[in-house]
Amino acid sequence: MTVFEAIVIAIVEGITEFLPISSTGHMIITEALLGMNIDEFTKAFTVNIQFGAILSVVVLYWRRFLQSWAFYQKLFVAFLPAAAIGLLANKFIDRMFENVMVVAITMLLGGILLLFVDKWFKKEKENQEITYPTALKIGLWQCIAMIPGVSRSAATIIGGMQQKLSRTNAAEFSFFLAVPTMAAASGYKLLKLVSDPAGVSMLSDNLITLLIGNIVAFIVAMIAIKTFITFLQKHGFKIFGWYRIVVGLVLIILLLLGVDLKVV
Repeated sequence: MTVFEAIVIAIVEGITEFLPISSTGHMIITEALLGMNIDEFTKAFTVNIQFGAILSVVVLYWRRFLQSWAFYQKLFVAFLPAAAIGLLANKFIDRMFENVMVVAITMLLGGILLLFVDKWFKKEKENQEITYPTALKIGLWQCIAMIPGVSRSAATIIGGMQQKLSRTNAAEFSFFLAVPTMAAASGYKLLKLVSDPAGVSMLSDNLITLLIGNIVAFIVAMIAIKTFITFLQKHGFKIFGWYRIVVGLVLIILLLLGVDLKVV
């Protein structure tokens, strides 16, 4: 992986991580378009630059992370379902990451769903406090995002709205839930890499590249979060739905025409 490729992937991660358009799907698409060879470091890089993205959440919402112990308990409850499935189905999920057609189909289907979300979930609770059962249900929605191309942000925000939370509150809880979820995924991938002497050598050789990627992802994610919340309050999800539909259809057409978009 070159520094240029690292910066491009980090920009894509920073922009898409907290938008309902699938960061993983976009990184897979970007890697395919760049013709990158996907070695173990590249796989680890794609996951570990999420550290930069989640740090942006902590910096922007640092007061919320100091509010109470119950805040962390609810995040833990919401985190558990994805953690369990991630551990049990890790190898199967990794194999799906290499299939661009899976991303194309889920981008299309997810886009169609987003066209109707604002109409389906109009009613909001007067009391916007997130309870433990609500946190668990949002956590179950997050599990859908194990499929590449399914947006973790979209799944958890829709899960929150299904529980009668406002778009803003659902989006903010989605951001908070990203911290333990992405930290665990990044930490697990990093642990696997350093458990092998070859992985340690690979990591040390590319440490600067990983650092640059995280810095870029942090800066871009800060901008994306602020912009997304403002946009979501005013316009809802429909434009993201149309975007996903266009991307999904273009990918499907390219793949059916025999264009090689495989990541190897």
